[in-house]
Amino acid sequence: MGIVISNDILNATHMTEDELKQELAVLLFQKEKLTLGQASSLAGMNRLQFQHLLASRQIPVHYGLNEFEEDLKTIEKVA
Repeated sequence: MGIVISNDILNATHMTEDELKQELAVLLFQKEKLTLGQASSLAGMNRLQFQHLLASRQIPVHYGLNEFEEDLKTIEKVA
């Protein structure tokens, strides 16, 4: 499913498309609706970049079982 945001709405925010994606990713991560990996992907950043974004806003990284399992899957794919 894709979400279409009109240019009028985007212009009203005075943000770029990438900035809006990052804001949405941060909000959904804070509300624990997305994992760190999912939020990083939505933001168009790697995990480290997204963690730096969170740190710059003094938002703690919650690292639970879901994130651990996701990291294990990633490691298995690489190995």
